[in-house]
Amino acid sequence: MKMLDTARHSLDDQAYADECRRRLDESGALVLKGFFTAEAVELIVAESADHKGEAFYAASTHNVYLTESDPSLDVTHAYNRQIVSSKGLIADDQVPATSVLRELYESETFRRFLCGVLGIDAIYPYADRLSSINVHFAADGMELGWHFDNSSFAVTMLLRAPAGGGEFQHVPAVRNVEVGDQAFERVDEVLDGRVQPDTLQFEPGDLVLFRGRNALHRVTPTKGPITRMLAVFAFNDQPGVKLSDSALATFYGRT
Repeated sequence: MKMLDTARHSLDDQAYADECRRRLDESGALVLKGFFTAEAVELIVAESADHKGEAFYAASTHNVYLTESDPSLDVTHAYNRQIVSSKGLIADDQVPATSVLRELYESETFRRFLCGVLGIDAIYPYADRLSSINVHFAADGMELGWHFDNSSFAVTMLLRAPAGGGEFQHVPAVRNVEVGDQAFERVDEVLDGRVQPDTLQFEPGDLVLFRGRNALHRVTPTKGPITRMLAVFAFNDQPGVKLSDSALATFYGRT
């Protein structure tokens, strides 16, 4: 089976990686249309659906910074405003060893391509056994609330689109964490609906690279009977990174 459309996406072509990097640096988001073949997407959806019953489902509240609240600040302060997120997911240790997702994740060619696009020297999997490859399920009404990412980049692929909703919305350059600017007033503007977010358009089989550390983003509630499915390829630019036991318990229901 042909997994990738290499005619459109030549992972060994340095000029192509350079162009992708330019596009990512320009907007903070890169959509590689038709990265996976339709046959590969169909196979991944089928194998993931087989494990849907094993997924950990949770609804939780959090602030946009994904940190604990600060009791020294008012409950209405941007740092303490609570956002709702709900989803189901299967963790890395539930992804079959023979999965197309794992084949791509462990591909040295794919990792070199990502390094070229991201402008980093090396890329590493998570050191814990749950975080590297995840598949997210969002049934009717489930959503991912506004938040900033802790990691400098995210790599995802939509597997199945819902009948409605499930839109990826983002507001670029809200904060500047590198200089310690948490942009509380700007966060309030986004949460209050006073800022019009951009909507990133992508379809099943498209690979998406997104820099979400300073961009506030969310996935709107899914609408209808079709469960939205998304694969997450989680990497780090440093070795040995792993989630804490408390974070693992929150995200996966186990450690």
